[in-house]
Amino acid sequence: MFPLDQPVAIFLLVLLIILLGPVVFRPLKIPSVVGMIIAGIIVGPYGFNLLERDASFRIFGEVGILYIMFTAAVEIDMFHLKQQFRRGIIYGLLSFAIPLAAGILGARYLFSTSWDTALLIASMYASHTLVTYPTVSRFGLQNTRGAVIAVCGTIVAVMLALLCLAAVVSARDAGGFSLMMLGRLFLWMAVYALAVGWTFPFITRRFFRTTDDSVAQFIFVLALVFFASLLAKLIGLEAILGAFYAGLVLNRMIPGRSPLMKNIRFVGDAIFIPYFLIGVGMLINVGVVVEGWGVIYVAAVMTLSALCSKWVAAWAAQKAFRLDENERRLMFGLSGGKAAATIAAVMIGYKYGMINEDIMNGSVMMILFCCLVASVATENAAKRIRMQLTENDLSHDELGHREYARQIISVANPVTSEELMRMAMFMRDRSNPNEATALFVRTDTDRRRQAMGRMALTAATAVGEAMDVKVDAVERIDLNIVSGICNVAEERHATEIMIGFHRKSNMVDSFFGALTESLLAASMKMVMMSRCFIPVDTVTRIFVLVPEKAEYETGFHLWVTRLSMLAANIEARIAFVGHQTSIDFIASVIEDDRIEVDHRFMTIESPDDIIILAGQIDDNDLLVVVSARKGSISFSPDLESLPGFLNRHFSRQNLLVVYPKQF
Repeated sequence: MFPLDQPVAIFLLVLLIILLGPVVFRPLKIPSVVGMIIAGIIVGPYGFNLLERDASFRIFGEVGILYIMFTAAVEIDMFHLKQQFRRGIIYGLLSFAIPLAAGILGARYLFSTSWDTALLIASMYASHTLVTYPTVSRFGLQNTRGAVIAVCGTIVAVMLALLCLAAVVSARDAGGFSLMMLGRLFLWMAVYALAVGWTFPFITRRFFRTTDDSVAQFIFVLALVFFASLLAKLIGLEAILGAFYAGLVLNRMIPGRSPLMKNIRFVGDAIFIPYFLIGVGMLINVGVVVEGWGVIYVAAVMTLSALCSKWVAAWAAQKAFRLDENERRLMFGLSGGKAAATIAAVMIGYKYGMINEDIMNGSVMMILFCCLVASVATENAAKRIRMQLTENDLSHDELGHREYARQIISVANPVTSEELMRMAMFMRDRSNPNEATALFVRTDTDRRRQAMGRMALTAATAVGEAMDVKVDAVERIDLNIVSGICNVAEERHATEIMIGFHRKSNMVDSFFGALTESLLAASMKMVMMSRCFIPVDTVTRIFVLVPEKAEYETGFHLWVTRLSMLAANIEARIAFVGHQTSIDFIASVIEDDRIEVDHRFMTIESPDDIIILAGQIDDNDLLVVVSARKGSISFSPDLESLPGFLNRHFSRQNLLVVYPKQF
């Protein structure tokens, strides 16, 4: 009867473990990562032998670790990665060098091994796996300093550890270390990095523009990840490095709040990652501990050496980078776990007869204890950092710096309503508790227009729900469309109104249209008009044209915050173009609101400079024009010619026109 051999029974038992594991282990204060590993030990061949570690566990286990590495890379904000890149490299070197030195000396003088075996064992200490990264992601800490430094350092440490492992294998096979082999590997790495780094963004943008089906996008991205992993394996690297690099390359095209990212997290958390953790537990034979003092001695030495050396590396990085204790604990927790590269080193060492059974069993026990300690350390550090960040956010809110959006998104066309809603959703703060209002206003009982409007509301609502934003769909009958929008905006105390760009119906029609001009005259709230030819989450750069004296307007702070939040959420670079005085005020708003976004400033001396800018904007960019109503402080005669200027020079660009809030 056991182990189970029926596929349905096997999968059912795994699902029950994934479902009931947290329920059982949470009251015992055992982290979910540790719980899945313990569950694997219990049901595995060295436990009650309910499940055999067959091909499904090997396949899903490999997919799971690749998924963890890919998720770690794709969730990092590139702005934070650039900020912490140098620190990450240094931490990676520390996290590699200190355990490597401890491993070589310990194996050589405590286990009496040869120098090449000592290097093999030391590579186990030096490498680590982001087994506990799901905990960081669950607490929303993937962009904190400690997490970004640890993730970046992981790639450096794993890369160097794998090179040591390759050197040992090469020496065994060829009778000595070959510099030619190393040079050939670096050459292939350069070709691989250039090929993947250029082709993946190119084909991904074009695929995303042809289909907005989140399921098709998910399958496409997953195929790219495994293709990159396979290529990495073919050139002599580990597949986990290919998955991580694919995540970095695709990072800008998968915003954190997009439905695609939601699908990526869901599938990983529900299936792939738990399968991997259960599979790791099934490898561990706790019974070897009672076989003799030899295994206990080896396991104790290896575990203490691995954990202490990683702790020293985290402590050294904390002192060098002036981090706090919680960030050090988080870095240690992320770099303390071991799985993929360590298991590979154990298998290779045993295959070549370089390690005996005691060291092999001790290595497996080291993997178990390192995962346990790393999980507890990560969980405790993540809770403390989350509480600290929450307290800071609350104190910041009490100072009155943050105004959460209460948006009115006016829709009528189902073709454009989704992109209009998506633009509005990306301008929201992730912690915004307010619902958004999707509004369709009609003035008659035309059934065709009514049906189109309701389809537009349904499409807009679906976009909001996919991005975890509550949307209230409102259909309103009013005397005219403008009065309907203004009345709902007053009733809902809206902070801003989002509408689609007007399409000229004849030669004498104005650029903005009569409806837009009437809305600007009737409402003093912030009005934004959007026209995007590409999905907004594939925009790479945002250029914001700021009029002179814009800082004196009532709604100045509001539009700066919204545009900065848009750039942060889609991970695009934003450039503010304006006079120096306005630029200084914009910089102070971004700093006061603590918006972490990749931003630039460009100063202009005359309106002619803007025409030069037109040649720099391509199809992947978004042009934002901040205008002003007549009679406002920042209004000038130049703004009267704005419609004709935009029509002549920016007719094919993605465009967003903003009219700030006025008294």
